[in-house]
Amino acid sequence: MRAMAKTPVLTPQSDDFPRWYQDLINKAELADNGPVRGSMVIRPYGYGLWERMQQDMDARIKETGTQNAYFPLLIPQSYLTREAEHVEGFAPELAVVTHGGGKELEEPVVVRPTSETIVNEYFSKWVQSYRDLPLLINQWANVVRWEMRPRLFLRTSEFLWQEGHTAHATYEEARDFAAHIHRHVYGAFLREVLAMDFVPGRKTAKERFAGAINTLTLEGMMGDGKALQLGTSHELGQNFAKAFQTRYLSKEGTQELVWQTSWGSTTRLIGALVMMHGDDSGLRVPPRLAPVQAVVLAVKGDDAVLAEVRRIGETLKAAGVRVQVDDRTDVPFGRRAVDWELKGVPVRIEVGPRDLENGTAMLARRIVDEHRPGGKEPVAIATLAELLPAVLEEGQQLLLTQARARRESRTSDVTSVEEAVEATAAGGWARIPWASLGEEGEAGLAEHGVTVRCLVAEDGAVPDADGTPGNVAFVARSY
Repeated sequence: MRAMAKTPVLTPQSDDFPRWYQDLINKAELADNGPVRGSMVIRPYGYGLWERMQQDMDARIKETGTQNAYFPLLIPQSYLTREAEHVEGFAPELAVVTHGGGKELEEPVVVRPTSETIVNEYFSKWVQSYRDLPLLINQWANVVRWEMRPRLFLRTSEFLWQEGHTAHATYEEARDFAAHIHRHVYGAFLREVLAMDFVPGRKTAKERFAGAINTLTLEGMMGDGKALQLGTSHELGQNFAKAFQTRYLSKEGTQELVWQTSWGSTTRLIGALVMMHGDDSGLRVPPRLAPVQAVVLAVKGDDAVLAEVRRIGETLKAAGVRVQVDDRTDVPFGRRAVDWELKGVPVRIEVGPRDLENGTAMLARRIVDEHRPGGKEPVAIATLAELLPAVLEEGQQLLLTQARARRESRTSDVTSVEEAVEATAAGGWARIPWASLGEEGEAGLAEHGVTVRCLVAEDGAVPDADGTPGNVAFVARSY
């Protein structure tokens, strides 16, 4: 087997996980810090990951009957003040514009932190009758929430997302739609495409979205044992409908307030991808997501080798594999191999003069089973197109299995706040009966930097209410 340079290029996770994360974001060319504190420049490779996420999730959203639209970035400040809990929740994060065109504005405008208020301003115009319901709208946009402690992808003052907003005739319809997005759009996407393990549950009253009556969440464990919120779906009840008088004429001829939902997922998912699947050699991209599923590398600049790697690239492309040919033989092979490993491309196919003579290529898997280390083997070039789909699918499933195994092994059952704090300090999660915790215990956890990530029913289902007997609280330190 040909040697590849193994000089560490990243800070080991076990030495300094935050530094490892920053190293990887930089050296895998995912993003860079922007000129304004808390802003970021998403580089082409990082944006390629986001584009793939967008495409898949957008299709799933449209399958629900939801249509895409766009609402303004600038929102009159008075809109936010109409729903008291909402404005109170977002006030510390607002960016406010007071001047435009060289003049002071008559009314300050807020740079969009979320769009419930401006959406309702227009929903109240568009909804007149029960025939206009349900109204299902989604937008892909940017938002601004001024962050005090920014970190690329995880918490930035500006980030990209999708936000869905819907209006329904009844509470039950809104509740069921929010649950459908939670389970069948977000949950299915995270599991099937991102190979992410998560705990689906309900936020406590303290943790729910400002202005919502219920928030459903998907919580994932990162490589250091901390939790990250991967996506949320909110039941807004009639809070915004009352504030904006969003009403409809019912079949019975009465004026009724609509019931609403909102839901969102963000570029934070790229940070989650790094922290859930990454290792000391770099990123590991799930094959179903990967913009490049396989890279074909020429080891040396022999004309015959270059011709063969290009032919292999065309063959794999024709077989439906997203492939890139790396024939930059003026760059040392070891450096190129390490760069592709950093970027987490699922498969490398390496071809040199000796391989060509034997009719073989070296197949290097980026995603390997810890019980079957190595991940490199010679394979017949003629079999690559047939072999690769199975290799890619195996890697996809292995990432999910490994993430789930980590969460399960690092989640402790406890019965007190003290035990929960101890478990999270050791780099894991704790599971505690809500009846043993309650709001008082939740406040006690907060004093130690620990939060209730979600409530889950005893059978693993998402509970209907905070106080349902048998609910279990998953608690953790979080990003």
